[in-house]
Amino acid sequence: MSFVLNTPDDVRVMLDTIGVSSIDQLFLDIPEDMRLEKISGMQGSLTESQVFRHLDGLASKNNEPPSFVGAGAYNHYIPAAVDHLASRSEFYTAYTPYQAEVSQGTLTAIFEFQTMICRLTGMDIANASMYDGATSLAEAVLMSSRTSRKNTIVVSETVHPHYRQVLNTYAWANDLNILEVPTSGGVSDISGITQVLTDEVSAVVVQNPAFFGCIEDVKSCADAAQQHGAHLIVVVTEAMSLGLLKPPGELGADIVCGEGQSFGNPIGFGGPMLGLLAAGKKFMRSMPGRLIGKTVDHDGNEAYTMTLQTREQHIRRDRATSNICTNEGLCALRAAIYLSLVGTSLQKLARLNHTAASYLMKRLTDEGYTRVFDMPFYNEFVIRLDNARDIVRRMEQEGFLLGLTLEQYYPDLKDCVLMAVTECTTKTDIDNLVTTLKNTV
Repeated sequence: MSFVLNTPDDVRVMLDTIGVSSIDQLFLDIPEDMRLEKISGMQGSLTESQVFRHLDGLASKNNEPPSFVGAGAYNHYIPAAVDHLASRSEFYTAYTPYQAEVSQGTLTAIFEFQTMICRLTGMDIANASMYDGATSLAEAVLMSSRTSRKNTIVVSETVHPHYRQVLNTYAWANDLNILEVPTSGGVSDISGITQVLTDEVSAVVVQNPAFFGCIEDVKSCADAAQQHGAHLIVVVTEAMSLGLLKPPGELGADIVCGEGQSFGNPIGFGGPMLGLLAAGKKFMRSMPGRLIGKTVDHDGNEAYTMTLQTREQHIRRDRATSNICTNEGLCALRAAIYLSLVGTSLQKLARLNHTAASYLMKRLTDEGYTRVFDMPFYNEFVIRLDNARDIVRRMEQEGFLLGLTLEQYYPDLKDCVLMAVTECTTKTDIDNLVTTLKNTV
């Protein structure tokens, strides 16, 4: 968006309108010793062309080394059409579509997004406006507890550590009891889950693919949960995997939640992210956020509207399911555009991710590095490296983002690194990484 300078006359009119004599008067509440006449190191006035040359010089210093870091945020290619269409003024000036009669375009886009998520997850309904994967998990657990009227949640430690931290915060505030079950070979310990399951458990939470990239036995987890009347919540942090793996709903999941950043949204230094939440029909009136529905207007024309809005802005606060307010519509729009462009090729794209990751894993094991978990995986896996933290730092100096050291989250996985590969990782990137790693070690 272009910057248009205010002229002195513009400034004077604005100051007169609000009844102050100078701009300095606007900052009287700031102590004088906190005000700066000049920022140290800041250049003097520049012309527009000089500013652009300066910014180009700064941009040229950016370094984008090949990244093998995943762990919940993935570097996928975004077609140019996504940026172009999502940047149209009809979308980026819109907020929550309260008035259906003037928001048909936005409502249509959200409806299509919900439909696509339902098809990918195998669930009946999906909503819009979840903040990110971690908070969507927390909201999924609260939704399960509201429906079952139970307050004990069993969580596998293969669920993303940050997601579990957010869930624990929500649980503390809502008097929920969280029971964490240790991992077993990179996946959920189903026997451990079964041992702690009782009829007082509201939900069992597992992640697929697991945090370590391994493929979970979702069906067995679902069977174990349902024997005690508990819901199975499946977390998905790498949404691209839904193009290749069987939908969680077909394996018995009651609720699917997670992160949709992989669909047309850049990593963006940590955000914004796109939370996903889909569930069976029985959860409809307990689902947070909003549900967009399709109907016909007075003349019989196809029309869209906010069908259910169980948040505190729309109903009595004590009956609201959530205080979610910010509209994630733009991120959902990008996901809908991306999925419509990719279409049925999503399966090929997901397979490409797995194939590339398999190539890296083979190159590393051929060189003698140990793969920690011998389980089927999607596009992430764990490798053991002596002095892993030091190696990761040294590889960064060599121009490679090697992966995530796991000791900080799983102390028993000392000197273990979680590595991820996407379609943006080339064969040359992988070969160069392996060669450099050999020389560095």
